[in-house]
Amino acid sequence: MRSRGIAAILIFLLGVMLFTAGCAKGPETEPYVVGGIFSVTGPASYLGEPERNTMDMLAEAINAKGGIKGHPLKVVIYDDEGDVTKARLHAEKLITKDGAIAIIGPSITPSSMAVLEITQKAKMPLISCAAAAGITAPAKDRLWTFKTAQTDQMAVERIYQYCKKHGISKVALLTVSSAFGVAGKGQLLAQAPQYGMEVVGQEVFGDKDTDMTPQLTKIRSLPAQAVICWGVGPAPALVAKNMKQLGFTIPLIQSHGAASQKFIELAGDAGDGIILPAGKLAIYAQLPDSDPQKAVCKEYAEKYQTKFKKPVSSFGGYAYDAMQMLTKVLAQAGKNKEKIRSGLENTKNYVGVSGVFNMSPEDHNGLTPAAFVMVKIEKGHFKLID
Repeated sequence: MRSRGIAAILIFLLGVMLFTAGCAKGPETEPYVVGGIFSVTGPASYLGEPERNTMDMLAEAINAKGGIKGHPLKVVIYDDEGDVTKARLHAEKLITKDGAIAIIGPSITPSSMAVLEITQKAKMPLISCAAAAGITAPAKDRLWTFKTAQTDQMAVERIYQYCKKHGISKVALLTVSSAFGVAGKGQLLAQAPQYGMEVVGQEVFGDKDTDMTPQLTKIRSLPAQAVICWGVGPAPALVAKNMKQLGFTIPLIQSHGAASQKFIELAGDAGDGIILPAGKLAIYAQLPDSDPQKAVCKEYAEKYQTKFKKPVSSFGGYAYDAMQMLTKVLAQAGKNKEKIRSGLENTKNYVGVSGVFNMSPEDHNGLTPAAFVMVKIEKGHFKLID
């Protein structure tokens, strides 16, 4: 009897051990944790919300197909509300508590500049969704930082090319006081001489200002042939409304920060006629079938609109490209952060929503001005003009 009891206990213990072994996750099935920091709420929510949505959508699709070589993809996303301090705190938490192996975001330039200070020191791969060229340049000082958004430098090139083509040589600048506006203004001033542009006036506004009439009244007295507004959020739409109220007849050229359906909604009738550089997603249906980005943009747009019942956004496209490139790299690099960094740096000919990416040790953005097209707002829609 005693031997039967001992045997029963041994069988029970063996069963427990086998059950535990079956339930335990081995290294081959351990989740890959990827962090996201976006401005989901706050003034820049029209940037961050589609980025958050896109990251969630792709993670769901990847896991539905078995993850990345058997590893489930776990995304941990935080809302920085457009606040630099919150962005820094979220980055620290992703690194020290959440076990992230890479971070996508933030949405805006100031938060990205703050976060990269932390990720650089921690040797954590960061793929920003913000615009300023200084986020990744010079690349030798930003070894762990990459970005998918087209740069402000490229946007200015396309704007000035358009101006020169259409006989505009005198422009007035109206720029937001944030890091995004400061960087854009720097590029507008630096590139003006090479395109034969004369900047006849410079005015600044705050991203929470509700009336730009004083600045525009000054500009109206100048010999400007066009106004270039550089900002994100609701403020650029107010510039458009104030210009219409003041009876401006010269063109308003916005930055790529206005390349969203949300801007068109905010600007209303005052948006008609506005010119700006935009990624191809905004007008993908107008592209020839031979354009390699058309199919990528179409697939992303249809999936996003089906899932969220909202218009697709170029800003969400930045998160799309970041996730897709990172997923490809993780399949080869695993959780090794140095290999992830190296894999991103060596990405070649990736056809994305935002352009065709060719990263290198000298270029952690990998795009050219060809990633932008010039568009005009007509009757609530973007129309390809160049």
